[in-house]
Amino acid sequence: MTTIHKPGRLVTYRDREWMVLPSDNPDILLLKPLGGAEAEITGVYLPLHIPGEEISEAQFPLPSANDLGAFETAKLLFDAARLSFRNASGPFRCMGKLSFRPRAYQMVPLTMALKQDIVRLLIADDVGIGKTVESLVILKELLERGDITRFAVICPPHLCDQWQQELKDKLDIAAEIIRSSTAAALDRKLPDDRSVFYHVPAQVISIDYIKADKRRGIFLSDCPEFVIVDEAHTCALPAGATSKSQQQRHALLYDLAEHAPRHLVLLTATPHSGKDLEFISLLGLLNPGFRRYDFAAMTQTQRRQIARHFIQRKREQIRRWMREETPFAARESKEIGYTLKPAYREFYDRVLHFARGISQTGARRNTARVRYWAALALLRGVMSSPAAGAEMLHNRQRKLLEAEELQDFQQQPNPVFDTLEAGGDDSPLDLIETTDLNQDEQAELAALSATIRTLSGAAQDAKAAVAVKLVAQWLTEGYQPIIFCKYIATAKYLGELLKQECQSSALASHARKQSFRTPVDIQVITSELADEQRKEQIEAMGRSDRRVLVATDCLSEGINLQDHFTAVLHYDLPWNPNRIEQRDGRVDRFGQTAPTVKSYLLWGEDNPIDTIVLQILIKKVREIQRATGVSIPLGEDRQSIMDEVLQEVLLKDQARGQQMQLFAETQISNELETARQKAENLRSIFAHETIKPEMIEQDLREVDEAIGDVATVEHFVVNAVRHLGATILECESSAFARDEAKAELSHSDARAKAELSHSRYKLFPQNLPPHLRAHFDGQQQVFISFESPTPKGFHYIGRNHQFVEQLCQFLLAMAFEGHPDYHRLARVAQIQTDAASVKTVLIMFRVRNVIKEAASSREVIAEEMYVWGYAGSGANARTLDYQEAKRLLLEARSLTNLSPERQKADLERELEQFKILEPTFLKLAEQRAEHLVEAHGRFKDLVGGRRYEKAVPVLPPDVLGVYILTPKPKLL
Repeated sequence: MTTIHKPGRLVTYRDREWMVLPSDNPDILLLKPLGGAEAEITGVYLPLHIPGEEISEAQFPLPSANDLGAFETAKLLFDAARLSFRNASGPFRCMGKLSFRPRAYQMVPLTMALKQDIVRLLIADDVGIGKTVESLVILKELLERGDITRFAVICPPHLCDQWQQELKDKLDIAAEIIRSSTAAALDRKLPDDRSVFYHVPAQVISIDYIKADKRRGIFLSDCPEFVIVDEAHTCALPAGATSKSQQQRHALLYDLAEHAPRHLVLLTATPHSGKDLEFISLLGLLNPGFRRYDFAAMTQTQRRQIARHFIQRKREQIRRWMREETPFAARESKEIGYTLKPAYREFYDRVLHFARGISQTGARRNTARVRYWAALALLRGVMSSPAAGAEMLHNRQRKLLEAEELQDFQQQPNPVFDTLEAGGDDSPLDLIETTDLNQDEQAELAALSATIRTLSGAAQDAKAAVAVKLVAQWLTEGYQPIIFCKYIATAKYLGELLKQECQSSALASHARKQSFRTPVDIQVITSELADEQRKEQIEAMGRSDRRVLVATDCLSEGINLQDHFTAVLHYDLPWNPNRIEQRDGRVDRFGQTAPTVKSYLLWGEDNPIDTIVLQILIKKVREIQRATGVSIPLGEDRQSIMDEVLQEVLLKDQARGQQMQLFAETQISNELETARQKAENLRSIFAHETIKPEMIEQDLREVDEAIGDVATVEHFVVNAVRHLGATILECESSAFARDEAKAELSHSDARAKAELSHSRYKLFPQNLPPHLRAHFDGQQQVFISFESPTPKGFHYIGRNHQFVEQLCQFLLAMAFEGHPDYHRLARVAQIQTDAASVKTVLIMFRVRNVIKEAASSREVIAEEMYVWGYAGSGANARTLDYQEAKRLLLEARSLTNLSPERQKADLERELEQFKILEPTFLKLAEQRAEHLVEAHGRFKDLVGGRRYEKAVPVLPPDVLGVYILTPKPKLL
């Protein structure tokens, strides 16, 4: 049995009006209540006919003089209707379904994806720009277009909960997390013997769970059509890899990519680690042909081919992209030097002497390389903190390696150098355990261990004293700091020291205004805590007014900390500059509402290691990044050069320090120049640089007009809750800050000024209807914001927030059905105004178009609100275009109250006149359909892909309101 009801038509079913939606099954009629929510979409199985539940054609009721109301409420009706649209008019199908408004630059990856029949994309935007958002926009667009029905997000275990929350918050998709702790419970819910990967449509999967051979085959067999891989750089194939874990990850992605119809989006902020082969292994997942490319000698044709699949942008490139201001915080970076206290300096000299000694012996078991690593780790640990040094020195049980183990161990890169894998916060601590020490060396080790115990605390530890003073200063200034340490022992030591200072008045002597005089929540998070515990602890800290987090690098990658922290202190100087950017990126990212974030480095002015790392490596990398705007990938060459320098300067001949420092600067500068050339080579293939802003600007602007932008949401919610009798007040501090910011903008920058109009409010919901009041959990006052990112302490109210959705539905019901407790919205009204010089009639109507794809049976519905009108009457009538009609609807003000009797009489006459103009009105609806096809055609020129054959308007359009503007009488 097939249905005669066409998509876009109105029907009556169960005493309610519905809109017919496209359906892939001719036996199922999909219906959405008119003005209802997506969750109310209903499928009717037509062969199962139930007497008394017939489906009949319906006509949208024309307004009559009985629908009279206040003209001011017509604006609410207009906004309520377009904010309720989920099927946006325009080529971007996802925009009406997102709970946020993407920034203009975040639409570029979507544009690139739509150029491809099968999406294969590597998104490598800078830390904090919004790769997650960009991938979610692509996901939602493909879902809305019907290209996919299932998807999986593959990520490191500690990011599963974050991805699940992002999918719920931004797309309203309830995804299941699949990992060791959830797999058994999910399996018990399955209806048959097919795997969880087959049955669950929205999956967030731990890569460490499915990379194992026993699960990989099942996943590959039942994998969804669309896969997002986060932190994709951890899945690159290492050159000469010995790490089975990393090989398993790459093998998984390799097999996923081998299925040609599968859509694949890779996300990473560090696509190129400095090793060309690893980067090529990632590109090969996008196109097998890329695996044969020589990165150092690519042709222009090869660059253009890669450019279709690869995008990488720095923050500076998108800050004002398409004249849209993206509010990134200003970063204040600074290096804070300290000098060791005499006792610690004497101890360090002893450790240095000991380190030189153990590094220069050890040929007995061919352990010279391991002894050098142990010496270097010992020096780094001692300079990290007394606690880390003590853990290395005290009661170390020797675990001598067998000859074969020793040979394998010595073939790896220097373990004391920093990798970019999160969680490596204690690996070098056990190096001394593998070192074969003689009796004298063991005795000296015990003596050093006894001495270091006396050096803890701010009185002896200058580094800790400087950090405590700085943290107190930041707290006084209103900053919420996170302190990154390399070692677990150091993090615990510093956290305990801060807690002691917080509980005492000792800090008051540092500076008059720097103190912990009010309670401070101080917590320590390391890899010893499970992922869930880390998340819970951070969320709990967010409820404290003043907070300090001490953490290791287990929090330096993937996790978002911008909601709770505004400053970063690098307590231990990283030996890889990219680690600094990763740490800073946890706080300094899109969504950070503080105007300024701080990033300070602590370094030992009398520590030769810190001098080399800071002056030669970190500062030079920063200089190149500022000059070229590209990230610098650093490979293993840097480690070999640093190894050579540190062996000479620190462990052999101190007198040659200055000479070797000059050598280090020359050698590292050469390597950095090579790295810079590689980075610029990457930049030369960026596809986004061929996509001009104006190519998508018009489509974005039309989408905003059709479904309402952020300013529309603000205007609607504020006026709607006031109409319902609730109180909403603008926060004064927000208004002042907005006015100050506006004053700094040029008069011509209208878009930026409009962005600043979105302000913050205090809502008192007591007088709202119960079902709307329930959204605020009984709170007497609620701070809300329409801004994204949302200020701390405010609830974000976006276009697709359930409160906004239900508010729209309630007001639409009031307009068409009335309500005993509230004034209805005006479907008809007449005012006397100075906005019109002659009698002007405005007609507000809803347009629905059914868009059909060429050579396909697929149809989609596009909705938009439109305002049309005419000024004058008879032969002298002048037609108004949309912009003029909309301006009059939103800006006209009533000067004098006209009697209801006059309004009804005039409106009845005008409604009769409207019937005469109906052919012109219907032609306008057809023109809107033609415009929609043109927009899709223009979009096809931009992205290629499918062609839209036609857009059929559903006639007649739904007339929501008719309004008469009468000019002010002329004085005689």
